Amino acid sequence: MSDYVEGLLRELAPQVLGALVRRYSDFDDAEDATQEALLAAALQWPASGVPDNPRGWLITVGARRLIDLVRSDAARRLREEREARLATADIAQSATEPASTDDSLALMFLCCHPVLTPASAIPLTLRAVGGLSTAEIAAAFLVPEATMAQRISRAKRRIADAGARFEEPAPAEAAERLPSVLHTLYLVFNEGYASSAGAELARRELSGEAIRLTRSLYATVPEDPEVTGLLALMLLTDARRQARTTAAGALIPLADQDRSLWDSALIEEGTRLISAALTRRRLGEYQLQAAVAAVHAEAPNAEATDWPRIAALYALHERTAPNPVVTLNRAIAVAMVEGPGGGPEAGLELLAGLDGQLGDHHRLLAARAHLHELAGRGEVAAALYADAAARATSQPERDHLTLAAARLTAQSR
Repeated sequence: MSDYVEGLLRELAPQVLGALVRRYSDFDDAEDATQEALLAAALQWPASGVPDNPRGWLITVGARRLIDLVRSDAARRLREEREARLATADIAQSATEPASTDDSLALMFLCCHPVLTPASAIPLTLRAVGGLSTAEIAAAFLVPEATMAQRISRAKRRIADAGARFEEPAPAEAAERLPSVLHTLYLVFNEGYASSAGAELARRELSGEAIRLTRSLYATVPEDPEVTGLLALMLLTDARRQARTTAAGALIPLADQDRSLWDSALIEEGTRLISAALTRRRLGEYQLQAAVAAVHAEAPNAEATDWPRIAALYALHERTAPNPVVTLNRAIAVAMVEGPGGGPEAGLELLAGLDGQLGDHHRLLAARAHLHELAGRGEVAAALYADAAARATSQPERDHLTLAAARLTAQSR
């Protein structure tokens, strides 16, 4: 399958799922039907060519598969009623449905239904809209894959049992679901920007989809500072994309990146957005992360980075929305601060409190390695880099950590 077809199917998947759920109000079966339609396209389109209206083609095939699923599922309640409803649906309208129709954002709000806790709503949305595998979602939440699979299945059942309808929520209900929607978009972007597994550092289709959906959300609630902050964070982070890897795909750390390759238009837009959000005097985690990204963007080179300001922003973030990853980032920033209260030892002291939360996660080990390296303990750092590499699931990260360990080992001989 060509990269073009693969990318097109990934882009259309949440739109097709949303259309089927909107029409037939059965999330679980609609997801199965969507997957079968995508598989059919993956097998047929490379040989026969992409149809003029690929989205309509997928919806048509998905609707037919949905009818077949209902007919073959004799144990389902109200089977007769559902089969009659589906069988009489005007499937032909799928092929002529405007290609501009996109139910992705509405599907996100359905997945973040009030009957679900955020711990269930976010993984379900990542699966349905973000296109992440269960394994990728489990890695993002630091839980076993089997645990995450059960959580997603239970979430689907709860939505079905609640009789949730595919429709725009009332303003108060939308506000209640917004934090889960934002967190989901954040996780989809992160998985696209720094893939948790595989041979590629990034998955542009995921980060691009997250930015597209966040832009859509921002267009509906431009006054919300956290929506604005999240969009700013994505743009300021995505601006570095071209500088993050070598031609061969190897990871380039932030300090070593060629900043002339950073996208100045995205930086300008992101900086403008976060500046506007911060004037609304309702701080949140996405605004604070965007503010950190803006400080990095302001520095003409790594040496000019305002680390005291970044450390202060992370400290405020810890008080606003405590999170072990935020503490890890704060520790790195503190280690870069010269003078009282800063330096590698101060950073390592902060990391010491994360063992119970992050355990032997490769990023905690890599952070410790980096700080020991800054402190001049090359052998200790080399061992930690090697340990982190053994636990990393992303090939570019693993390669980078392995090379760091080898470099320090060679220097110590």
